[in-house]
Amino acid sequence: MSRSLNIGVLALQGAFQKHVEMLNRIGVKSEVIRYGEQLRTIDGLIIPGGESTTMTKIIFEMRFLPDLEAFDKPIFGTCAGAILLSETCDDPNIQTFKRAPVKMLRNAYGRQVDSFTESVNLSFNDKPFSAIFIRAPKITECSSKVEILGRFNGEIVLVRYRQYLLSTFHPELKNDPRIHEYFIEMVKK
Repeated sequence: MSRSLNIGVLALQGAFQKHVEMLNRIGVKSEVIRYGEQLRTIDGLIIPGGESTTMTKIIFEMRFLPDLEAFDKPIFGTCAGAILLSETCDDPNIQTFKRAPVKMLRNAYGRQVDSFTESVNLSFNDKPFSAIFIRAPKITECSSKVEILGRFNGEIVLVRYRQYLLSTFHPELKNDPRIHEYFIEMVKK
């Protein structure tokens, strides 16, 4: 992996530290992003899971949105981060960034106690990915222009649209770097 890349991990709220650890593990420089102006120095951005309504509120209160809207490099959103990248969400309190033409349903599989691990079949790798779903959203609809990269039981759980990667699960919580490596390859192109 290239050490010259600098990947930002949005650290306003949510489980950002595990993404930093995964990037370090695969030899990629990371930067914790707390201010909009930091986006100018990174090659790609990860928006972690967390609580999507809280993340939306913080982004607006800190006037972070203009910097995020101007950011035109690859972005990887996991769980709540994927919701924020989507076209629409079922919750009217969440203002999405409308980066990928997908519709999301928040907490589609239940509450925190209903979290689960499931094997996800990846289109770019023969080995299934053991994915952790925590209050996970569901992709209920996606444009035919969206590339489906991962499924379990017929459900779409990992997609790519242009320079955006959306995961409804938490790949950073497993000791398996394949999805982060896929994102790094997106950033390199």
